[in-house]
Amino acid sequence: MSYALTDFGSYTVGGRLLHVTEGTPRKVQFTRSVSFTVDPRGHFAVEHAYVQYFVPQDRRPGPPVVLVHGGGMSGSCWETTPDGRPGWLHILLTRGYEVHVVDNVERGRAGFAPSLWEGDPILRGLEEAWTLFRIGPADGFPTRTPFPGQLFPVDHVEPLARQFVPRWLGTTPLQSAALQAVLERTGPALVICHSQGAEVTFDALSSTPELFMGIIAVEPSGLPDDTNHAPDPPIVICAGDFLDTDPDWQARALGWDQFAKQKNAARVLGASAFRPGNSHMMMMDANNAEVLDIALDTLATISL
Repeated sequence: MSYALTDFGSYTVGGRLLHVTEGTPRKVQFTRSVSFTVDPRGHFAVEHAYVQYFVPQDRRPGPPVVLVHGGGMSGSCWETTPDGRPGWLHILLTRGYEVHVVDNVERGRAGFAPSLWEGDPILRGLEEAWTLFRIGPADGFPTRTPFPGQLFPVDHVEPLARQFVPRWLGTTPLQSAALQAVLERTGPALVICHSQGAEVTFDALSSTPELFMGIIAVEPSGLPDDTNHAPDPPIVICAGDFLDTDPDWQARALGWDQFAKQKNAARVLGASAFRPGNSHMMMMDANNAEVLDIALDTLATISL
C-alpha cells in the first residue's frame, strides 16, 4: 500500500498552563554521570492533545478525517495492525482523505501529569482484553483459542497488549474539550471514534455540533444526548460479532439499535453488513478495509 503526501506533521491543542507554587526542590540522578535539581514548582503545560496529521497528494474534496482512540489506547490503534497490515490511517490516505490522528489527554504522546487527577491510573491486562474485546471465552485464553470464525489476528494478541497505555477514569471531559480544540483547528470534520472515544466525541458534539460533518462510531461506549446538536450529523455505528456472548454487550447493542430508530440520520451496521466474526477491535480485524469502506459508503448515503 503506497501513497504520496504533500504534508505531514504534528501539533498540540487544548489544555492549559498550570502554575504550581508548592513543593520542595530535590536533587535527582538523571544518568550515571549527570545529576540535576528538580523543582516541582513552576509553569507546566497540561491537559492538551497531541495530533499527527497527513495530507495526501491526491487529496479528495471534502472535510478531513479525525481519528479518536478508545479507552486505554492511543492513536497507534489506527496505524499498522498487530499482524502488520495497513490500519485505517493508511487505508484512508490511499482513499485520498486528509487524516488527523489524536493522542488525547493523558494518552500516548500527549503525556500526562498524574498529580492532577484523582486515583491511580489503570492498565488493561491481556486476559481482560481477550474477553472484553470478545476475542474468545475466558477459558480459551491460556491456549489462545478464540470464538469460532474470529477475525481478529489471534496469533498477534501480544502486540495488541503493547499498544495499551495507562489511563485515568475521570478525564473524559478534558478529552472532549481537547477534541473540540482539534476540530476548531481542522474545521468541520468527519470523526471516526472507537469505544470510549465515542463518549468523548458525542460530548464534544453536544457543545459544538457545527464542527461535525459526520461520525463513524465503532462500538461506542456512550451515545449522544438530545441537547444542543440539531440538526444531527449523519452517524454510523459499527457493531461487531459475538455480542450474544456477554449480557453487557447485548445491552449496549440494544442501546445502539434504539438510538438509530430514533434518529433519521443514524444507522447501525451489524454483523450482517460485514463478514461475520468481528471483534471489538474492528479497525484491526482481518476485514478492516471492508468495514471502513462500508461505513464510509453508508455515511455518504445518509448525507445525500
